[in-house]
Amino acid sequence: MIYLKTEEEIELLRKANLLVSATLAEIAKHVKPGVSTRQLDTLAEQFIRDHGAIPTFKGFPASFKDADPFPASLCTSVNECVVHGIPTDEPLRDGDIVSVDCGTLLNGFCGDSAYTFCVGEVSEEVKGLLRATKDSLYKAIETALPGRRIGDIGYAVQSHCEPLGYGVVREFVGHGIGREMHEDPAVPNYGRPGTGKQLKNGLCIAIEPMITLGSPEIGLLPDQWSVITRDRKPAAHFEHTIAIHNGKADILSTFDIIEEIEGHLY
Repeated sequence: MIYLKTEEEIELLRKANLLVSATLAEIAKHVKPGVSTRQLDTLAEQFIRDHGAIPTFKGFPASFKDADPFPASLCTSVNECVVHGIPTDEPLRDGDIVSVDCGTLLNGFCGDSAYTFCVGEVSEEVKGLLRATKDSLYKAIETALPGRRIGDIGYAVQSHCEPLGYGVVREFVGHGIGREMHEDPAVPNYGRPGTGKQLKNGLCIAIEPMITLGSPEIGLLPDQWSVITRDRKPAAHFEHTIAIHNGKADILSTFDIIEEIEGHLY
């Protein structure tokens, strides 16, 4: 079931998403060699709770039977980890990349956004991957207009990344968002133009390209959460929550405050 949001609900979603963006900006201040992803997670949880919200990822139920709920407030996916990386005490190293995915529940509505950070000096090859992934996100958002379809969004990502030689992960997708973090419809990062559910004013979705430097084939680590590339090449992940609102795509999260701190590295 797809729930179209009212003006008031969209504004509540905006507040939850801007808190996610502020949390990611706080994380940006601390991403550097020697810092562990568990330290980043501790900072994020405190920041979210200090602002009157709940970290939605913590305790999120696993998709696999007998697997434990997600144990942290952030997904921190380093290098070949595509998504759902569990924070650890292992320090980040110069040249790493880390995708940080964050969710909040504020005033009954969810925020969800992700950004891939450079740790120290990152190779130009990997920066190219990050650039293409982020660019594909904005190209997808540009297509998200009333009357278009979900397939147009996925095609925008796929048609930008694959000609550049990058892999598009197919097993994990974006999603609707509202009072629940994951609502209908699913929003793949591949597709055919003019296919899928029609976009309408009031639809709120999270678009999140997950793109690899090599093969798009993935595997699951024994922790039953961390998804990695099978060829162990790096992957990037960027995510915005948007509303189809007043005839256009209204981005409810923002990278502006992150990039004021990190700079435009790619």
